Amino acid sequence: MKRKIFAELLKWKQQEMGRTALLIEGARRVGKSYIVEAFAKAEYKSYIVIDFNRSSEEVMDLFVHYLNDLDTFFLYLSNLYNVKLYERETLIVLDEVQLFPRARAAIKYLVADGRYDYIETGSLMSIKKHVQDIVIPSEERHLTMHPLDFEEFLWALGNETLMDFIGTCFHDRKPLGQALHRKAMDYFRQYLIVGGMPQAVEAYVNTRDFTRVDRVKRDILTLYRGDIVKHAQGYEMKVEQIFDDIPAQLQKHDRKFKWASLSKEARLREYEDALFWLSDAMIASICYNSSSPTVGLRLNMDRMTFKCYMADTGLLVSHAFDENGIVSEEIYKKILFDKLAVNLGMIVENIVAQMLVASGHKLYFYSNSSRDDALSRMEIDFLIAKSKVSNKHYISPIEVKSSKNYTLTSLQKFRAKFAQQLHTPYVLHTSDFRQEDGITYLPLYMTPLL
Repeated sequence: MKRKIFAELLKWKQQEMGRTALLIEGARRVGKSYIVEAFAKAEYKSYIVIDFNRSSEEVMDLFVHYLNDLDTFFLYLSNLYNVKLYERETLIVLDEVQLFPRARAAIKYLVADGRYDYIETGSLMSIKKHVQDIVIPSEERHLTMHPLDFEEFLWALGNETLMDFIGTCFHDRKPLGQALHRKAMDYFRQYLIVGGMPQAVEAYVNTRDFTRVDRVKRDILTLYRGDIVKHAQGYEMKVEQIFDDIPAQLQKHDRKFKWASLSKEARLREYEDALFWLSDAMIASICYNSSSPTVGLRLNMDRMTFKCYMADTGLLVSHAFDENGIVSEEIYKKILFDKLAVNLGMIVENIVAQMLVASGHKLYFYSNSSRDDALSRMEIDFLIAKSKVSNKHYISPIEVKSSKNYTLTSLQKFRAKFAQQLHTPYVLHTSDFRQEDGITYLPLYMTPLL
Protein backbone atom coordinates (compact mmCIF):
# COMPACT_ATOMS: atom_id res chain seq x y z
CA MET A 1 0.00 0.00 0.00
CA LYS A 2 1.50 3.31 -1.11
CA ARG A 3 2.24 5.71 1.76
CA LYS A 4 3.66 9.24 1.72
CA ILE A 5 5.92 8.49 4.66
CA PHE A 6 8.06 6.35 2.31
CA ALA A 7 9.44 9.56 0.77
CA GLU A 8 10.31 10.83 4.27
CA LEU A 9 12.21 7.61 5.00
CA LEU A 10 14.15 7.98 1.77
CA LYS A 11 14.99 11.62 2.56
CA TRP A 12 16.29 10.56 5.99
CA LYS A 13 18.50 7.87 4.47
CA GLN A 14 19.97 10.17 1.85
CA GLN A 15 20.49 13.18 4.11
CA GLU A 16 21.61 11.56 7.35
CA MET A 17 23.75 8.73 5.93
CA GLY A 18 23.78 6.87 9.24
CA ARG A 19 24.41 9.89 11.49
CA THR A 20 21.03 9.46 13.21
CA ALA A 21 18.51 6.72 13.83
CA LEU A 22 14.89 7.27 12.84
CA LEU A 23 12.12 6.70 15.38
CA ILE A 24 8.67 6.23 13.82
CA GLU A 25 5.82 6.70 16.27
CA GLY A 26 2.19 5.93 15.65
CA ALA A 27 -0.88 4.15 16.92
CA ARG A 28 -1.06 0.38 16.90
CA ARG A 29 -2.03 -1.02 13.49
CA VAL A 30 -1.30 2.22 11.66
CA GLY A 31 1.17 0.44 9.36
CA LYS A 32 4.58 1.25 10.86
CA SER A 33 6.09 -2.23 10.57
CA TYR A 34 4.72 -2.75 7.07
CA ILE A 35 6.13 0.46 5.60
CA VAL A 36 9.53 0.07 7.26
CA GLU A 37 9.96 -3.46 5.94
CA ALA A 38 8.85 -2.32 2.46
CA PHE A 39 11.44 0.46 2.68
CA ALA A 40 14.13 -1.98 3.82
CA LYS A 41 13.43 -4.35 0.91
CA ALA A 42 13.50 -1.54 -1.64
CA GLU A 43 16.47 0.51 -0.43
CA TYR A 44 18.98 -1.85 1.26
CA LYS A 45 21.07 -4.84 0.28
CA SER A 46 19.99 -6.64 3.47
CA TYR A 47 17.96 -5.95 6.59
CA ILE A 48 17.05 -7.41 9.98
CA VAL A 49 13.77 -6.80 11.80
CA ILE A 50 14.09 -7.29 15.57
CA ASP A 51 10.49 -7.54 16.76
CA PHE A 52 10.50 -7.06 20.53
CA ASN A 53 7.00 -8.54 20.72
CA ARG A 54 8.55 -11.94 20.06
CA SER A 55 12.34 -11.63 20.08
CA SER A 56 14.34 -14.37 21.76
CA GLU A 57 16.28 -14.07 25.01
CA GLU A 58 19.49 -14.49 23.00
CA VAL A 59 18.72 -11.37 20.97
CA MET A 60 17.76 -9.35 24.06
CA ASP A 61 20.97 -10.42 25.80
CA LEU A 62 23.04 -8.86 23.02
CA PHE A 63 21.85 -5.40 24.12
CA VAL A 64 22.74 -6.20 27.73
CA HIS A 65 26.17 -7.83 27.38
CA TYR A 66 27.80 -6.84 24.08
CA LEU A 67 27.40 -3.09 23.52
CA ASN A 68 31.05 -2.68 24.54
CA ASP A 69 32.06 -5.18 21.88
CA LEU A 70 30.06 -4.33 18.76
CA ASP A 71 32.07 -6.66 16.52
CA THR A 72 30.77 -9.58 18.58
CA PHE A 73 27.32 -7.96 18.83
CA PHE A 74 26.94 -7.85 15.05
CA LEU A 75 28.49 -11.30 14.59
CA TYR A 76 25.90 -12.87 16.86
CA LEU A 77 23.05 -10.77 15.41
CA SER A 78 23.95 -11.81 11.86
CA ASN A 79 23.97 -15.48 12.80
CA LEU A 80 20.83 -15.40 14.95
CA TYR A 81 18.86 -13.99 12.00
CA ASN A 82 20.87 -15.73 9.28
CA VAL A 83 21.33 -12.40 7.47
CA LYS A 84 24.64 -11.12 6.06
CA LEU A 85 25.41 -7.55 7.12
CA TYR A 86 26.89 -5.09 4.63
CA GLU A 87 28.55 -1.91 5.85
CA ARG A 88 26.39 1.13 4.95
CA GLU A 89 24.04 -1.16 3.00
CA THR A 90 22.14 -2.87 5.82
CA LEU A 91 19.16 -1.60 7.79
CA ILE A 92 18.49 -2.86 11.32
CA VAL A 93 14.89 -2.32 12.46
CA LEU A 94 14.02 -2.23 16.16
CA ASP A 95 10.29 -2.94 15.99
CA GLU A 96 8.06 -2.03 18.98
CA VAL A 97 11.18 -0.74 20.72
CA GLN A 98 9.18 0.62 23.66
CA LEU A 99 8.85 -2.97 24.89
CA PHE A 100 12.61 -3.17 25.46
CA PRO A 101 13.93 0.28 26.47
CA ARG A 102 17.53 -1.01 26.68
CA ALA A 103 17.54 -1.37 22.90
CA ARG A 104 16.43 2.23 22.50
CA ALA A 105 19.19 3.39 24.86
CA ALA A 106 21.69 1.39 22.77
CA ILE A 107 21.00 3.60 19.72
CA LYS A 108 23.63 6.06 21.00
CA TYR A 109 26.38 3.46 20.61
CA LEU A 110 25.06 1.81 17.46
CA VAL A 111 24.80 5.10 15.58
CA ALA A 112 28.26 6.19 16.78
CA ASP A 113 29.65 2.94 15.37
CA GLY A 114 28.42 4.03 11.94
CA ARG A 115 28.36 0.70 10.12
CA TYR A 116 24.60 0.33 9.57
CA ASP A 117 21.35 2.29 9.49
CA TYR A 118 18.71 2.02 12.24
CA ILE A 119 14.97 2.59 12.30
CA GLU A 120 12.93 2.21 15.49
CA THR A 121 9.17 1.84 15.55
CA GLY A 122 6.94 2.16 18.55
CA SER A 123 3.77 3.31 20.22
CA LEU A 124 3.21 4.69 23.72
CA MET A 125 6.78 6.00 23.57
CA SER A 126 6.32 8.58 26.32
CA ILE A 127 4.70 6.32 28.89
CA LYS A 128 6.77 6.50 32.06
CA LYS A 129 7.58 2.82 32.36
CA HIS A 130 9.08 2.85 28.85
CA VAL A 131 11.58 5.63 29.55
CA GLN A 132 12.18 5.79 33.31
CA ASP A 133 15.40 3.75 33.34
CA ILE A 134 17.09 5.03 30.18
CA VAL A 135 18.69 8.14 28.77
CA ILE A 136 16.78 9.11 25.62
CA PRO A 137 19.34 9.09 22.81
CA SER A 138 19.94 12.46 21.16
CA GLU A 139 20.81 10.55 17.99
CA GLU A 140 17.10 9.92 17.29
CA ARG A 141 15.09 11.75 14.68
CA HIS A 142 11.33 11.48 15.20
CA LEU A 143 8.65 10.89 12.58
CA THR A 144 4.95 10.44 13.30
CA MET A 145 2.85 8.07 11.22
CA HIS A 146 -0.87 8.65 10.93
CA PRO A 147 -3.69 6.62 9.36
CA LEU A 148 -3.99 6.91 5.60
CA ASP A 149 -4.94 10.43 4.57
CA PHE A 150 -7.54 11.09 1.89
CA GLU A 151 -5.04 11.08 -0.96
CA GLU A 152 -3.49 7.79 0.21
CA PHE A 153 -7.02 6.37 0.43
CA LEU A 154 -7.59 7.39 -3.19
CA TRP A 155 -4.32 5.73 -4.19
CA ALA A 156 -5.42 2.51 -2.47
CA LEU A 157 -8.61 2.58 -4.55
CA GLY A 158 -6.57 3.00 -7.70
CA ASN A 159 -7.16 6.73 -8.27
CA GLU A 160 -3.83 8.50 -8.71
CA THR A 161 -5.07 11.74 -10.28
CA LEU A 162 -8.13 13.12 -8.47
CA MET A 163 -6.29 14.71 -5.54
CA ASP A 164 -3.86 16.44 -7.92
CA PHE A 165 -6.83 18.01 -9.71
CA ILE A 166 -8.41 18.97 -6.36
CA GLY A 167 -5.12 20.63 -5.42
CA THR A 168 -5.04 22.57 -8.69
CA CYS A 169 -8.59 23.83 -8.12
CA PHE A 170 -7.73 24.84 -4.55
CA HIS A 171 -4.69 26.85 -5.59
CA ASP A 172 -6.50 28.40 -8.56
CA ARG A 173 -9.51 29.20 -6.34
CA LYS A 174 -12.07 27.58 -8.63
CA PRO A 175 -14.71 24.84 -8.28
CA LEU A 176 -14.27 21.31 -9.59
CA GLY A 177 -17.57 21.37 -11.45
CA GLN A 178 -20.67 19.32 -10.80
CA ALA A 179 -19.51 15.94 -12.14
CA LEU A 180 -16.08 15.86 -10.51
CA HIS A 181 -17.34 17.36 -7.26
CA ARG A 182 -19.93 14.59 -7.02
CA LYS A 183 -17.21 12.02 -7.72
CA ALA A 184 -14.89 13.51 -5.11
CA MET A 185 -17.68 13.58 -2.49
CA ASP A 186 -18.49 9.93 -3.23
CA TYR A 187 -14.89 9.00 -2.50
CA PHE A 188 -14.86 11.23 0.56
CA ARG A 189 -17.92 9.53 2.06
CA GLN A 190 -16.23 6.18 1.54
CA TYR A 191 -13.20 7.53 3.40
CA LEU A 192 -15.50 8.81 6.15
CA ILE A 193 -16.87 5.31 6.67
CA VAL A 194 -13.79 3.17 6.20
CA GLY A 195 -11.23 5.49 7.77
CA GLY A 196 -7.50 5.23 7.28
CA MET A 197 -6.35 2.17 9.21
CA PRO A 198 -4.47 0.10 6.61
CA GLN A 199 -6.16 -3.23 7.40
CA ALA A 200 -9.61 -1.68 7.12
CA VAL A 201 -8.71 0.02 3.83
CA GLU A 202 -7.26 -3.22 2.49
CA ALA A 203 -10.44 -5.11 3.42
CA TYR A 204 -12.52 -2.48 1.64
CA VAL A 205 -10.34 -2.49 -1.47
CA ASN A 206 -10.48 -6.29 -1.70
CA THR A 207 -14.14 -6.91 -0.85
CA ARG A 208 -16.22 -3.68 -0.89
CA ASP A 209 -17.99 -5.43 2.00
CA PHE A 210 -18.76 -3.02 4.86
CA THR A 211 -19.45 -5.88 7.27
CA ARG A 212 -15.92 -7.23 6.77
CA VAL A 213 -14.49 -3.74 7.06
CA ASP A 214 -16.33 -3.19 10.30
CA ARG A 215 -15.10 -6.50 11.69
CA VAL A 216 -11.50 -5.42 11.02
CA LYS A 217 -12.09 -2.08 12.74
CA ARG A 218 -13.76 -3.76 15.69
CA ASP A 219 -10.73 -6.06 16.07
CA ILE A 220 -8.53 -2.97 16.26
CA LEU A 221 -10.79 -1.44 18.93
CA THR A 222 -10.52 -4.69 20.89
CA LEU A 223 -6.73 -4.51 20.55
CA TYR A 224 -6.79 -0.97 21.93
CA ARG A 225 -8.86 -2.10 24.90
CA GLY A 226 -6.29 -4.80 25.57
CA ASP A 227 -3.51 -2.20 25.42
CA ILE A 228 -5.37 -0.06 27.95
CA VAL A 229 -5.58 -2.95 30.41
CA LYS A 230 -1.94 -3.94 29.82
CA HIS A 231 -0.19 -0.57 29.68
CA ALA A 232 -2.39 1.88 31.62
CA GLN A 233 -2.02 0.00 34.88
CA GLY A 234 -3.14 2.00 37.86
CA TYR A 235 -5.59 4.14 35.95
CA GLU A 236 -6.92 1.77 33.28
CA MET A 237 -10.51 2.24 34.49
CA LYS A 238 -10.27 5.99 33.91
CA VAL A 239 -8.78 5.47 30.42
CA GLU A 240 -11.60 3.07 29.58
CA GLN A 241 -14.18 5.57 30.82
CA ILE A 242 -12.87 8.33 28.57
CA PHE A 243 -12.44 5.97 25.62
CA ASP A 244 -15.97 4.59 25.90
CA ASP A 245 -17.47 8.06 26.27
CA ILE A 246 -15.84 9.69 23.22
CA PRO A 247 -18.81 9.11 20.84
CA ALA A 248 -21.34 10.42 23.37
CA GLN A 249 -19.21 13.50 24.08
CA LEU A 250 -18.88 14.25 20.35
CA GLN A 251 -22.60 13.83 19.89
CA LYS A 252 -23.18 16.95 22.01
CA HIS A 253 -23.91 20.17 20.18
CA ASP A 254 -20.63 21.88 21.09
CA ARG A 255 -18.54 18.62 21.16
CA LYS A 256 -16.79 19.78 24.35
CA PHE A 257 -15.77 17.09 26.80
CA LYS A 258 -17.75 17.24 30.06
CA TRP A 259 -16.24 15.40 33.01
CA ALA A 260 -19.65 15.26 34.70
CA SER A 261 -20.73 12.76 32.05
CA LEU A 262 -18.29 10.28 33.57
CA SER A 263 -19.31 10.93 37.17
CA LYS A 264 -20.57 13.83 39.24
CA GLU A 265 -17.26 14.03 41.11
CA ALA A 266 -14.97 13.68 38.06
CA ARG A 267 -12.32 16.41 37.64
CA LEU A 268 -9.51 17.00 35.17
CA ARG A 269 -6.78 16.53 37.78
CA GLU A 270 -8.07 13.00 38.43
CA TYR A 271 -8.28 12.07 34.76
CA GLU A 272 -5.37 14.02 33.27
CA ASP A 273 -3.02 11.00 33.13
CA ALA A 274 -5.73 8.93 31.48
CA LEU A 275 -6.36 11.61 28.87
CA PHE A 276 -2.63 11.89 28.21
CA TRP A 277 -2.43 8.11 27.79
CA LEU A 278 -5.06 8.10 25.02
CA SER A 279 -3.33 11.01 23.31
CA ASP A 280 0.12 9.44 23.62
CA ALA A 281 -1.19 6.16 22.25
CA MET A 282 -2.52 8.21 19.30
CA ILE A 283 -5.93 6.64 19.81
CA ALA A 284 -7.41 10.08 20.48
CA SER A 285 -6.61 13.63 19.35
CA ILE A 286 -7.17 16.43 21.86
CA CYS A 287 -8.38 19.84 20.64
CA TYR A 288 -7.95 22.67 23.16
CA ASN A 289 -9.77 25.96 23.46
CA SER A 290 -7.55 28.93 22.61
CA SER A 291 -9.28 31.41 24.85
CA SER A 292 -7.71 34.55 23.33
CA PRO A 293 -6.68 33.82 19.74
CA THR A 294 -4.52 36.87 19.19
CA VAL A 295 -0.92 35.87 18.41
CA GLY A 296 -0.06 32.40 19.67
CA LEU A 297 -2.84 29.82 19.89
CA ARG A 298 -0.78 27.69 22.28
CA LEU A 299 0.01 30.69 24.51
CA ASN A 300 -3.68 31.08 25.30
CA MET A 301 -4.56 27.39 25.52
CA ASP A 302 -7.20 26.52 28.11
CA ARG A 303 -6.49 22.97 29.27
CA MET A 304 -9.79 22.82 31.13
CA THR A 305 -11.85 23.19 27.95
CA PHE A 306 -11.21 20.67 25.18
CA LYS A 307 -12.70 18.25 22.68
CA CYS A 308 -11.60 14.64 22.37
CA TYR A 309 -11.69 13.18 18.85
CA MET A 310 -10.87 9.67 17.71
CA ALA A 311 -7.61 9.65 15.77
CA ASP A 312 -9.30 7.58 13.05
CA THR A 313 -12.85 8.37 11.98
CA GLY A 314 -13.48 4.89 10.64
CA LEU A 315 -12.86 3.56 14.14
CA LEU A 316 -15.21 6.22 15.54
CA VAL A 317 -18.02 4.98 13.28
CA SER A 318 -17.58 1.43 14.58
CA HIS A 319 -17.15 2.69 18.13
CA ALA A 320 -20.30 4.84 18.01
CA PHE A 321 -22.72 2.44 16.32
CA ASP A 322 -22.03 -0.75 18.23
CA GLU A 323 -25.36 -1.70 19.71
CA ASN A 324 -25.39 -5.03 17.93
CA GLY A 325 -21.69 -5.73 17.96
CA ILE A 326 -21.29 -5.17 14.25
CA VAL A 327 -22.36 -1.98 12.55
CA SER A 328 -25.15 -2.87 10.22
CA GLU A 329 -24.67 -2.57 6.49
CA GLU A 330 -27.72 -0.29 6.52
CA ILE A 331 -26.03 2.34 8.71
CA TYR A 332 -22.98 2.36 6.45
CA LYS A 333 -25.17 2.82 3.39
CA LYS A 334 -27.04 5.69 5.02
CA ILE A 335 -23.76 7.49 5.73
CA LEU A 336 -22.52 6.72 2.21
CA PHE A 337 -25.62 8.20 0.59
CA ASP A 338 -25.91 11.08 3.07
CA LYS A 339 -29.19 9.75 4.50
CA LEU A 340 -28.23 9.41 8.16
CA ALA A 341 -30.50 11.66 10.17
CA VAL A 342 -28.34 11.88 13.31
CA ASN A 343 -24.68 11.70 14.30
CA LEU A 344 -23.29 12.82 10.94
CA GLY A 345 -22.11 16.14 12.36
CA MET A 346 -19.77 14.53 14.85
CA ILE A 347 -18.40 12.16 12.21
CA VAL A 348 -17.69 14.98 9.76
CA GLU A 349 -16.07 17.15 12.43
CA ASN A 350 -13.94 14.19 13.51
CA ILE A 351 -12.68 13.57 9.97
CA VAL A 352 -11.76 17.26 9.64
CA ALA A 353 -9.76 16.99 12.88
CA GLN A 354 -8.08 13.85 11.54
CA MET A 355 -7.14 15.54 8.26
CA LEU A 356 -5.83 18.66 10.00
CA VAL A 357 -3.59 16.54 12.25
CA ALA A 358 -2.30 14.56 9.25
CA SER A 359 -1.43 17.89 7.57
CA GLY A 360 0.69 18.91 10.55
CA HIS A 361 -1.72 21.21 12.42
CA LYS A 362 -2.15 21.29 16.18
CA LEU A 363 -5.84 21.22 17.11
CA TYR A 364 -7.43 24.33 18.60
CA PHE A 365 -10.93 25.77 18.70
CA TYR A 366 -12.52 28.90 20.13
CA SER A 367 -15.31 28.99 22.69
CA ASN A 368 -16.78 31.87 24.64
CA SER A 369 -19.95 31.15 26.59
CA SER A 370 -20.37 34.63 28.11
CA ARG A 371 -23.77 35.14 29.69
CA ASP A 372 -23.39 38.91 29.83
CA ASP A 373 -22.19 39.76 26.32
CA ALA A 374 -24.13 38.22 23.43
CA LEU A 375 -21.64 39.58 20.86
CA SER A 376 -18.81 37.68 22.55
CA ARG A 377 -20.75 34.41 22.85
CA MET A 378 -19.61 32.13 20.03
CA GLU A 379 -18.17 28.74 19.07
CA ILE A 380 -15.64 28.21 16.26
CA ASP A 381 -14.92 24.58 15.36
CA PHE A 382 -11.20 24.93 14.58
CA LEU A 383 -8.46 27.54 14.46
CA ILE A 384 -5.33 27.15 12.37
CA ALA A 385 -2.38 29.49 12.17
CA LYS A 386 -0.06 30.43 9.34
CA SER A 387 3.41 28.94 9.64
CA LYS A 388 4.93 32.43 9.75
CA VAL A 389 3.97 34.18 12.98
CA SER A 390 2.84 37.77 12.72
CA ASN A 391 0.66 40.08 14.76
CA LYS A 392 -1.84 40.59 11.97
CA HIS A 393 -3.67 38.32 9.56
CA TYR A 394 -2.39 35.20 11.25
CA ILE A 395 -5.34 33.01 12.28
CA SER A 396 -7.90 31.25 10.08
CA PRO A 397 -11.19 30.26 11.74
CA ILE A 398 -12.82 27.11 10.38
CA GLU A 399 -16.50 26.19 10.59
CA VAL A 400 -17.50 22.63 9.66
CA LYS A 401 -20.95 22.03 8.18
CA SER A 402 -22.29 18.54 7.52
CA SER A 403 -25.57 19.62 5.91
CA LYS A 404 -26.53 22.11 3.22
CA ASN A 405 -28.64 24.23 5.56
CA TYR A 406 -26.58 26.18 8.06
CA THR A 407 -25.96 29.60 9.59
CA LEU A 408 -22.67 31.39 10.24
CA THR A 409 -23.57 33.49 13.26
CA SER A 410 -20.48 32.57 15.31
CA LEU A 411 -18.13 33.03 12.36
CA GLN A 412 -19.49 36.52 11.68
CA LYS A 413 -19.09 37.48 15.35
CA PHE A 414 -15.54 36.11 15.34
CA ARG A 415 -14.64 38.09 12.22
CA ALA A 416 -15.95 41.26 13.81
CA LYS A 417 -14.13 40.75 17.11
CA PHE A 418 -10.74 39.54 15.83
CA ALA A 419 -10.53 41.26 12.45
CA GLN A 420 -6.90 42.34 12.94
CA GLN A 421 -5.72 38.76 13.51
CA LEU A 422 -7.64 37.03 10.76
CA HIS A 423 -6.23 35.37 7.73
CA THR A 424 -8.77 33.62 5.48
CA PRO A 425 -12.01 32.43 7.19
CA TYR A 426 -13.11 29.00 5.93
CA VAL A 427 -16.35 27.09 5.85
CA LEU A 428 -15.89 23.38 5.14
CA HIS A 429 -19.09 21.99 3.63
CA THR A 430 -20.52 19.39 1.29
CA SER A 431 -20.83 21.74 -1.72
CA ASP A 432 -18.24 22.85 -4.27
CA PHE A 433 -15.69 25.64 -3.89
CA ARG A 434 -16.82 29.26 -3.79
CA GLN A 435 -15.80 32.60 -2.30
CA GLU A 436 -18.39 35.01 -0.97
CA ASP A 437 -18.36 38.07 1.32
CA GLY A 438 -14.76 37.48 2.41
CA ILE A 439 -15.34 33.82 3.31
CA THR A 440 -13.85 30.88 1.42
CA TYR A 441 -16.20 27.89 1.18
CA LEU A 442 -14.28 24.65 0.67
CA PRO A 443 -15.61 21.18 -0.06
CA LEU A 444 -14.65 18.86 2.78
CA TYR A 445 -12.16 16.95 0.64
CA MET A 446 -10.00 20.10 0.35
CA THR A 447 -9.26 20.11 4.10
CA PRO A 448 -5.82 18.44 3.68
CA LEU A 449 -4.71 21.45 1.61
CA LEU A 450 -5.13 23.96 4.45
